Amino acid sequence: MYVRHPGEPDWGLGQIQSAIGDRVTVNFENAGKVLINAAQVSLIEVDPAAD
Repeated sequence: MYVRHPGEPDWGLGQIQSAIGDRVTVNFENAGKVLINAAQVSLIEVDPAAD
């Protein structure tokens, strides 16, 4: 699944690597791998073909 972080648009498109509970690891184009607490941040799902 591909996502964007609503508070960090400069990070670019991210691909979810893993999700365990509320802990989501996302590999972003411009920020690398970031561990996100999904209970605090609502990632925006993106269709990469339409983006």
